Amino acid sequence: MKKEIQKIIAEALKMMQEEKILSAFDFKEIRVDLNSRLQFGHYSSNIAFVLSKRLNKSVDEIASIIIKNIEGLDEGQYFEKIEVKNGFLNFFLSSKILFKNFRKILKQKTNYGSRPINNKKVAVFDYSSPNIAKPFGIGHLRSTIVGYSLYTLYKFLGWHAVGDNHLGDWGTQFGKLIYQLKTKVLVDKTPKEQKQILSQITIQDLEKLYIDFHREAEQNPLLEEEGRKWFAALEQGDKEARRLWKFCVQVSMKEFDRIYGLLGVKFDYVLSESFYENKLKNVLKELQVKKLVTPSEGALIFDFSPLSLPPALVLKSDGATTYFLRDLTALKYRLDHFKPKLIVYEVGMDQKLYFEQLFEAAQRLGWLNGVKLVHVAHGLVRWPEGKFSTRKGLTIHLEEVLEEAQKKALTIIKASATGRGFSLKQQKLVAQKVGIGAIKYNFLSYHYASDIIFDWERILNLDGNSGPYLQYTLARCFSILDKGAKIKQDKRYSVNLSNDKFLIHPLELTLLSLFVKFEDILEEASEQFAPHLICNFAFQLAEEYNRFYQELPILKAATPEAQGFRLQLTMATNYLLQICFSLLGLEVLKKM
Repeated sequence: MKKEIQKIIAEALKMMQEEKILSAFDFKEIRVDLNSRLQFGHYSSNIAFVLSKRLNKSVDEIASIIIKNIEGLDEGQYFEKIEVKNGFLNFFLSSKILFKNFRKILKQKTNYGSRPINNKKVAVFDYSSPNIAKPFGIGHLRSTIVGYSLYTLYKFLGWHAVGDNHLGDWGTQFGKLIYQLKTKVLVDKTPKEQKQILSQITIQDLEKLYIDFHREAEQNPLLEEEGRKWFAALEQGDKEARRLWKFCVQVSMKEFDRIYGLLGVKFDYVLSESFYENKLKNVLKELQVKKLVTPSEGALIFDFSPLSLPPALVLKSDGATTYFLRDLTALKYRLDHFKPKLIVYEVGMDQKLYFEQLFEAAQRLGWLNGVKLVHVAHGLVRWPEGKFSTRKGLTIHLEEVLEEAQKKALTIIKASATGRGFSLKQQKLVAQKVGIGAIKYNFLSYHYASDIIFDWERILNLDGNSGPYLQYTLARCFSILDKGAKIKQDKRYSVNLSNDKFLIHPLELTLLSLFVKFEDILEEASEQFAPHLICNFAFQLAEEYNRFYQELPILKAATPEAQGFRLQLTMATNYLLQICFSLLGLEVLKKM
């Protein structure tokens, strides 16, 4: 709808040009925004402000000319009225438009707002990307679910979306782990004994070995050199180093896949750092040929002069590769293999400088050719005590949080009237969907750049902006539609939606007004890489629907026409919430 209004404003401005009131104008400057409060209309524009400065006329004078031109063009088709408030043009959509959109939702159902896949519009999404040999921390969740939500959104909007899990399975840390396994776990053991010991090692054991290494290295810095030696052996293809590295990867992936299954997160590719090992030399050679790397104390660096960016380490003095070289190589592969228009990295805010360096390096290498690179930099997840840390053993593992969420959700389900009618097995299944959904929604409902304080009360609140509240509202819609199934099939209760003069209650009008904004919300969420906008819409829709449900009878409405119309409003609400759930990764519950 925003684009339609922009076109109408553009036509009105062309009329001003024809009347010699306005000279050349870049129509891209026309800005139309969604209004959060209906008393100010459905949409607003600051175009009168923009032109008043240019034409040296008052905002009201400019606004009156624009409104007059629009009214001549529109003839009541799009707008009920257009008002000027504090210099803004406020557009109130006509009932004809609201009902037209309403009919579209009822026809397209959960496909409303979606577009056919355009294979020429490729977008690569790099999300999750945990480090091997470390349990999934609560901090990893943000990248995983925000990235997956963006991937799902872009696919819904017609992009050929590619989801890639760029696992951290290469680097000096694996030299440290191999050293620990060789000297602390497998020392003096026969091959048979080693096999037995390794079969019992968990990802938690690997993490402890890593933490212990750093604790010991604080007292004995020479240990760091041992770690570097083993990583050098790994890069050189040493069989024992490769054997133990593969073991670490297998143990980790088994655990990660289990977590992804619980979260309902999927990937098209899992191209880890090690995947690019045989491609590093070509990128390094290109950097050298293009004279983009400089020797420095035996190492190679990428100097970003004259920019103020600090140099990036490309190759260490001992010949070991770096994250930077591996990420450049991964970027090169993505550009060549997928031929994208957009690459999105969902990685923490603490990597902001690093991605500025990476993107600048790709630009100087001449690789981009118009491809857009975006770093969606998420904030921290905190307990009241502060940021999580791995090396000191203070990480809050995601597994612990998910288990606690399910326990708390089970308590809520057992206390509910519907839940008491479930078997214990059903209660646990619902609790899993509610608990995990609550965690996911809580993280998605914040702007990705903001820090999150982990708050159980907010996460599992059945009355506020939470996953359980939305799930409960959708379950309510299903229940009403189930009860109203006979009414829907009775022709006496059908509503002639082509009659846009149908008299409706203000609460019904509010729902129709929310419905019409949905497609623009999806566009804004994709443009801003901001799933929280979908959360905001879903919560507002749930609130308005519950207000409508509390104040107006649906199944016992006074007339058959009112009954049919309110069931259709419930149906449209159901469809839109289901779409939101799909984009946010929430489970749909028909009973709760």
